[in-house]
Amino acid sequence: MKEVNLAFSQAGVLARGISGYKPRPQQLQMAQAVAETLDRPAGKLVLEAGTGVGKTFGYLIPALLSGKQVIVSTGSKNLQEQLFYKDIPALLAMLDIAPKIALLKGRNNYLCQLRLQQQLDSAQSLESQTLDDLLRLQQWAAASSDGDLGMVATVSEQSPALALVASTRESCIGKRCQFYEQCFTRKARLKTLDAKIIVINHHLFFADWVLKDTGFAELLPKADMLVFDEAHQLPDIAVSYFGQQLSLAAMERLLARIEEVYLNELRDTVQLGDLARRCMSRLADWAQACLQSGQNDWRLLLADKVLAGRSWQLLEEFQALQRLLLAHVGRSEALDDCFEKWLEYLAKLQLFLECDNPSAAYSLELSGRLPMLRMAPIDVTQECMQLFNGDCRWVFTSATLQVNRELRHFAKALGLTDCCEMILDSPFDYQRQALFCVPRQLADVRSDSDYQLQRLLSICLQAIEAAKGRTFILFTSHRMLERVALALRGRCHYPLLVQGSAGKQSLLKKFRQLGNAVLLGTGSFWEGVDVRGHLLSCVIIDKLPFVSPDDNLYRARAAELHRRGGDPFNDISLPQAVIALKQGFGRLIRDEHDRGVLILCDNRIVNRAYGSAFLNSLPPMARTRDINKALAFLQEIK
Repeated sequence: MKEVNLAFSQAGVLARGISGYKPRPQQLQMAQAVAETLDRPAGKLVLEAGTGVGKTFGYLIPALLSGKQVIVSTGSKNLQEQLFYKDIPALLAMLDIAPKIALLKGRNNYLCQLRLQQQLDSAQSLESQTLDDLLRLQQWAAASSDGDLGMVATVSEQSPALALVASTRESCIGKRCQFYEQCFTRKARLKTLDAKIIVINHHLFFADWVLKDTGFAELLPKADMLVFDEAHQLPDIAVSYFGQQLSLAAMERLLARIEEVYLNELRDTVQLGDLARRCMSRLADWAQACLQSGQNDWRLLLADKVLAGRSWQLLEEFQALQRLLLAHVGRSEALDDCFEKWLEYLAKLQLFLECDNPSAAYSLELSGRLPMLRMAPIDVTQECMQLFNGDCRWVFTSATLQVNRELRHFAKALGLTDCCEMILDSPFDYQRQALFCVPRQLADVRSDSDYQLQRLLSICLQAIEAAKGRTFILFTSHRMLERVALALRGRCHYPLLVQGSAGKQSLLKKFRQLGNAVLLGTGSFWEGVDVRGHLLSCVIIDKLPFVSPDDNLYRARAAELHRRGGDPFNDISLPQAVIALKQGFGRLIRDEHDRGVLILCDNRIVNRAYGSAFLNSLPPMARTRDINKALAFLQEIK
């Protein structure tokens, strides 16, 4: 603990290594709490660290100084790479230590040499641009030390070639692969075994600990401590991993692989090729029929007797292929692998067709050309209680965990008991730096009136003009985003960047370069976006981000809670909306020199009793109902 205290002192390594460093009491408190958790067997810490506390160094310094093996899990690949390539190396230099560190991503981030070779072998069936990209990937792979596809600079991130060569569970044949020794995924995993700090992401954590989707034996070592940064994402991610999902695209890829085996190895079995092609065609037709139904609630979709009948017929066709594959087991190692994976897919498909788990929500989700079938459990508390147990220490941290000054909602969602809870407020002077405006004369956001749209447009145009661009407009629905984007074109004198017109990182890069742009976005822009300084002065939010009452998982959870005598609004909907609003506001004030205005176009926050939960959870900003005061504040920002 003494070393930790010294590191954050006025004369410590941070003061010597960072120009203009000022000790922050909240950061030291966080580091001390993490260090104490490390010293306590099976310790658990749930800690909200407001923006500006410096939580990254708050957990990294005690982890590095402890000499113990620590896994750090992040909510995004961007933060994962920032930690590994920037923050940790900077700290190692300041602390003058050199422990081994490792970066590990999910398998689909690595190039699979076998898939690359297979694609090049069938080059005659590829488009010329895709073939060019594959050849560039081959050249890059020969020089790459880690095979991380995120590091490829010679191929567009939108290129279909990347998906063709990414490592996948269904294509992996383990030790029988001719590229086993050179395998990038295997080598990445080997690096973690003796590393002291291992940087992963939440999806990879659950894939390893819940699904045991390792391919080459256990993926992650049994570390002394796991730190979850951006921990507010964990409850939703846990639901997806403790449930079931079936990718129809993965089934199609496996059918294509079976046809390849027929063409390359078993040309004497014509029926195999014919049946694989027929199954592919039937799968595509059935998926299209499901999508055309316009129904994403799987239970309601199966209530259509015609579609349900077609679904069971499809399973029968697939089972015929299963019997044919069984008849040829032992003739081809590649076909044997396909058979095992086909059995797994059929078991999942039957589970979805039976649809008999009353404690789960079933849905059909659009995922590229072919949809994904997903089963999400209503409650994962028991599963999480078993997961976050044992001798390992656990730290859960984020800038947005508390609801109404309590951490109970987060801890309950993950089944965390016996844990230390701490809220560390931001050191920023929000009364001086930020103004929160809920304008008067707002329409009821639950209506779909022209007045609502026109009032929102009026507020947006006035704020954009006062801020000289430099504005985020965040929406709770794509439909409203599209309506406002269409209406702003021709009326806004500053560059408009609209989600969907380009990739997220591309839009953010352009926003920073332009210096006076207006960005319109939905869900993915509410969090994980860091625009500092004068480039962003105003965030406008169209309405409070409550979950849609039509959401399948929400409906199932609400029904179950009703049966137990609970309150779905207060126990589910309200806490989720509070966290989401805090995330949206978090885009605005990123450092102690930032100034800005948050405009919420939803008066429910001031005229409904539940509004206090939002207001108590937001930072202590100055508030106003007068749009003119907000405009004047924006005009003062230089």
